[in-house]
Order: sequence, then structure tokens, then C-alpha cells
Amino acid sequence: MSDAMLSKVRKLLAQAEDPACTPAESAAFTAKATELIARYGVDRALLAARDPASDPVGDRVVEVVAPYARDKAGLLAAVADPLRCRCVRRREGTGFAMHLFGFASDLERVELLFTSLLVQAAHGLAGAAPPAGAHVAAFRRSWLAGFAHVVGVRLRAAEAGAVAEAGAPSVALVLADRSDRVRHRVAEVYPQLRTAAPRRLAGGGFGRGAEAGRRADLGGRDAATARAARPGLGR
Repeated sequence: MSDAMLSKVRKLLAQAEDPACTPAESAAFTAKATELIARYGVDRALLAARDPASDPVGDRVVEVVAPYARDKAGLLAAVADPLRCRCVRRREGTGFAMHLFGFASDLERVELLFTSLLVQAAHGLAGAAPPAGAHVAAFRRSWLAGFAHVVGVRLRAAEAGAVAEAGAPSVALVLADRSDRVRHRVAEVYPQLRTAAPRRLAGGGFGRGAEAGRRADLGGRDAATARAARPGLGR
């Protein structure tokens, strides 16, 4: 992502996090940051349509470790899919290796947002005490599921808004072609890939996690800085 774009996003998020802001003002700043991230994805896709070498299809592996590795993997999938990336979950030890496929600019967006959202999820869980008598781990797993669900919905809406703003009918065709090329790459690497069965969660934290997902900053942060400060999700 360009330095100019990152600078704009950082300023918007700093304003959104200012305690002097009203909730409405904070939400507006966060929405603008998310809009910039989505617009960047469309701009890069159109540029690559003219110059394919500027944004090649690629892949990378993201290690997702315990505790709550499967739930973190679910969050990564919730971020990747709206941004036109695909991920394959592979069990490794007590965690997972998430094999991401996508165009370089989209992989960059996914990693940036996922790193930021992991930090936000950790902070949100730290302040979300389970109800008396609730199973703590089950509550946290369902909380993370709610958080991931709403984040995915919000990202999908932002991407759709950026496409609509671009206006030209060709944009949708370019993006559809990119998605097809990513799916083709996944099929080449994993020709016998199977879809995992839906997960059932018993905890009662989904609603509170969803509410935290609605408040989450989706503009991204500097990945290196966020990784250095990344907290764990607790046990």
C-alpha cells in the first residue's frame, strides 16, 4: 500500500480514536478509513488490468497459533473472502497454517487488516467478562465468531461501495476475472480440496462479539508496528 494512502488512513484512525470525538464522529472517521482501503483495492485491480505485472497472483502462509487458533483462523477467513482472497486451513501442531491466495495488493490488504483486527479482538475480549457461571473458553470462542461475522459483513459492504463508486461496468468484470484467477490458482495447488463442515458453538458471547465487530477499526495499521505490539487472546 502506498505511503500516501497509509498516511491518510493513520490520520483518520487517530481522529477516530480521539477521546474528544463523539461516537458519531468516530464512526465517520472509521468509515472513511475503510472506504480508502476498499478504493485502493479497486484502483489496483484496474491498474493491473492494464499492466498485469504490477499486481501478480501470489500466495503466502500465515501462522495462526494457540490459544483459540481455530477462531483466529476464522477471523482471517472473514477478512480474506471480501477482499477477494482465498485461504486454505492446514493443521500444524497446536495451531494452523493458513495458506492465502490472491493478488499481491489484496494479500497486502488482508494481512494489514488481520493484524490490526487481532489486536482489537484481544482488547475487546479483555473487557468482555463472561456471565456468571458461563464456560469461559466457550464464551470467548462464540465472541470471536460474532466479531468475525460482523467484520466480514462490513468489509463486503465497503468493497461493494467502492465498486459502485467506480461506476464503470467494466470494474465488476475485472474483479470477477481476478476472483476466477485466484480460484484457479487454489485448485492447481489443492486439486482435492474439501470444504470443512459448519462449526457449532455453544458459548453465549456471539452478540457481544458482533457488537465489538461493529465498532472495530477497519482501516488497517502499519503491519510491522501492529505485530510488535500484538497481544495474545488469553486462555
